[in-house]
Amino acid sequence: MNFEAFLSEFKAAQGSGRPFVVVTLVDCQGSAPQEVGARMIVNDLGYLSGTVGGGKLEKASIEKAQQLLTDKVMQPQFQKWNLQSDLKMSCGGVVSLFFEMHNPLGLWKVVIFGAGHVSQELIRVLLRLECQIICIDPRLEWLAKLPKDAKLQIENCKDMPERARNIAKESFVVLATMGHSTDFPILRELLLSQSYSYIGVLGSDVKAQKMRQELKNECISDQKINSFFCPIGEFIGDNTPAEIAISISAQLLKIRDLKNSSR
Repeated sequence: MNFEAFLSEFKAAQGSGRPFVVVTLVDCQGSAPQEVGARMIVNDLGYLSGTVGGGKLEKASIEKAQQLLTDKVMQPQFQKWNLQSDLKMSCGGVVSLFFEMHNPLGLWKVVIFGAGHVSQELIRVLLRLECQIICIDPRLEWLAKLPKDAKLQIENCKDMPERARNIAKESFVVLATMGHSTDFPILRELLLSQSYSYIGVLGSDVKAQKMRQELKNECISDQKINSFFCPIGEFIGDNTPAEIAISISAQLLKIRDLKNSSR
């Protein structure tokens, strides 16, 4: 499989949201059924594409890749096999393979309400990571400014609070709409529907206090009221959209890793 074909298959596997492993033949001593650099992609259901040699070598590689996915192994792994003594093949060579995991816990989902200046920068940062992004906004002119990418789903939605009722519970949700009047109804729906991995609202301490008081007036529990982040992001950088986006990304990564480490 040439590099262009591999890249196409890799992007398809990445966009599927399923965990997968890229297996690469990185070293070969003696006789082997494939050249160094050969690649294969395997997901939790089995073989997807490519080859590292076929036959018993490929079968053993698929089984190891699937075991790594079952065990939710995060770190890449090396495996060395003597084809004759370990795999009972007629070839007399020794091969080394590199197993690289992707989406081991499932694809990270980030939902962003609002496509304004901060969201434009935030999405461009997140697209460099292994995540699936949904951006929701009623303004077509702002959605049109977003980059085109297989990992980004763009939704033109007039009723964002209604859309908030149908967000997957494992999502990380960022509210960065036109202001308090549009953020608050979305936040209220999110808190009333279910618990999410993360909810963050772009705004100041004053905005946060106002939101929490309004939620309290609507008899929403203190646990729910204290479950979202506002102001959003880590306390780094300045107030330019690009640096705010980096601080939000840092907070998203921190919460994601804390949740993954507790599984």
